[in-house]
Amino acid sequence: MEACLSPEQSNVTSYADTTVAIIITLEVFAGMWINAFIVSVICVTWVRKKTLNSNEKILVVLGCSRFWFLCISWVYSIFLIIYRNYLYVHPIFHLLNSAQNFFNYSNLWFSASLFVFYCIKIANFRKSFFIYLKVKIDRIVPCLLLGSVLFSLVIGIIAYNIMDKALSNNFNFTCQGSIWKASITIDQHLLPHYFITGFGYAISFTAVILSALLLLFSLWRHKRNMQTNSMKDLSMDAHIKAMKSILSFFIMYSINFICLILTLIYSMKNESGVIFLTYLIQYTFPGLHSLVLIFSNPNLEKRLLGILPCVKCKVFLKREL
Repeated sequence: MEACLSPEQSNVTSYADTTVAIIITLEVFAGMWINAFIVSVICVTWVRKKTLNSNEKILVVLGCSRFWFLCISWVYSIFLIIYRNYLYVHPIFHLLNSAQNFFNYSNLWFSASLFVFYCIKIANFRKSFFIYLKVKIDRIVPCLLLGSVLFSLVIGIIAYNIMDKALSNNFNFTCQGSIWKASITIDQHLLPHYFITGFGYAISFTAVILSALLLLFSLWRHKRNMQTNSMKDLSMDAHIKAMKSILSFFIMYSINFICLILTLIYSMKNESGVIFLTYLIQYTFPGLHSLVLIFSNPNLEKRLLGILPCVKCKVFLKREL
């Protein structure tokens, strides 16, 4: 264990901890508001129409999983920054870690399901298997969502059991140390946790890669055919916009995947600085990606743009008073 810090170093560390807590809080609550907006709008539509299409079902569960992932991650971060002594209590760390793993996996798998849905629904291939999937996609979506929840739940339970065995006798904190320097001895029991976690990340990322490449290829081929046949620019602009949206989704998902892998690697090496940076990026992804989804959906975009003028009016009235 590292030696306790001097009073001067303690003040610097306290200032750094407060700054980090503020940054994380702003990121997390912005992402929670964005995802809560998506869920609330779609639920209102559900109440009015008494039904939801497959795209809306995925967006609802994705928004819920991201909301709770950010909520659990914020609580976990606040414990590490301010109330780190409470993590000595046996179940707290294990429960927070397992809950974070569950909602993180749910977030990744629901995002992958959204990619797969877009690929099957929009891409145009003449293979019999692909045509079969396109016809059955509305029935497949509930199975995809249920499978994602069950897989995430299994990962959460496994993570709890592995953490309980690996950390029950090796859980110590440095005195007045950096917020990310929880001194955890990594033994042979913790290696399966990293392997299972990385394997789950790799499967979801593979599904995203294949779906994005197939969809981009289909859209590009359709755009080329329209250029050859000299069709109207309006339809071509729509396809170009769709290609840009899919490409932006893929880039954001790839950055998040890289950060997840870096977190696994450097947590084994106890590199707190790199883990801190990857956490900041990971907490940005759920809000930023959901914001892109809002502007890709006409109904959500219309509702958001309708709310913003009301917010501006309220702020202006308060200033006048």
